[in-house]
Amino acid sequence: MKFLLKCFPIWGFFRKIAANFNETPILSEEAIMRFLRKTAFFTHFIVFISFYFAMSAFASQDGHDAQATHEVEEFNPGDMIISHIVDSYDWHILSIGHTHISVPLPIILYDEGQWHFFLSSRFEHGHASYKGYELAKEGAIKGKIIRYAADGSIVRPWDFSITKNVFGVFVSSILLIVIMSYVAKAYKKTNKHAPKGFQSVIEPIILFVRDEVAIATLGKDKYMRFAPYLLTIFFFIFFNNLLGLIPIFPLGANITGNIAVTGVLALFTFGMITFSGNKNYWAHIFNTPGVPWWLKIPLPLMPIIELLGMFTKPFVLMIRLFANITAGHIIILGFISMIFVFGQTSASAGFTMSILSVLMSVFMNFLELLVAFIQAYVFTLLSSIFISMAVEEHHHEEGHEAAH
Repeated sequence: MKFLLKCFPIWGFFRKIAANFNETPILSEEAIMRFLRKTAFFTHFIVFISFYFAMSAFASQDGHDAQATHEVEEFNPGDMIISHIVDSYDWHILSIGHTHISVPLPIILYDEGQWHFFLSSRFEHGHASYKGYELAKEGAIKGKIIRYAADGSIVRPWDFSITKNVFGVFVSSILLIVIMSYVAKAYKKTNKHAPKGFQSVIEPIILFVRDEVAIATLGKDKYMRFAPYLLTIFFFIFFNNLLGLIPIFPLGANITGNIAVTGVLALFTFGMITFSGNKNYWAHIFNTPGVPWWLKIPLPLMPIIELLGMFTKPFVLMIRLFANITAGHIIILGFISMIFVFGQTSASAGFTMSILSVLMSVFMNFLELLVAFIQAYVFTLLSSIFISMAVEEHHHEEGHEAAH
């Protein structure tokens, strides 16, 4: 269990913060107003920057995958949307004509007993191979690194490359550690006083997660045991949701819209449930109380259903977060794509549609700010509820004795 919890890089910071928040600090009216002003400024800044740079990047997308030809290719909104929401081996910033501006990332491969290290720029955006390795151009493995064996078969090496999403996780984790370290130190200095600076923004969120999630579901006697974990996943998801709306290097990676990332987060919750479950939890799974014996013997129908329920809980967490974040990005990119789709018919149609697309994109960016918080809250709340079900004490015998 200790190894599982230490896998979160900011676990220790949240354990200290949660321990320091046993007493709710009093927030003055001035502190609340500072928090609201900074939140409003931060919100407007994110929306403005997101919209401005998204428009600049998307406007040049039609040349991103174009070959060196003078013919203008037809704009494909599907390819544009997919290329922006999936992971990649480089960090594409924009394209000017046939010139692609991107940041190459490290490629780390292990194949046939040897390690290979080089930059993704060696692939020249998928148009070249290096040391026999290249990017697959079609099929289910499109965009993955492959090589062709002597018989013509496709071989996939062990891939440990630092992709766009991996690099984004490193950046967001470092930012989160720095911010939370600052908040923890500031709290020690301003203990029992009104919070100052960035502490006034983070502290109400910490108290919200503690009071409305941890205490509400786990109770005051058990919440401190799991509060650091709940704070970790909440802020990790929340920060990455917000950073994913800012298309400026090194921000803007679609981290929480990657099913591998959401799957790992769900796996951590599954581990917390499994290793924290008490004997009553396991007894409820294999010998469900109040269920007729013929549902347990000879065919253990109820135990099978309960065991399936153990795995459907993390599966729901994984799919819910992945689908909601991905859907938001697709909708925004869809509105942007409409400008170019209508613009291919006529300039006037593209200009007219651009007004509606801009308005809807701005609206969706505001909505995505709300979704960023809601999805972090829902994931944390469901995780807390599932954990509370695993550590809940059995009161059946106490109630039975009281009745007698």
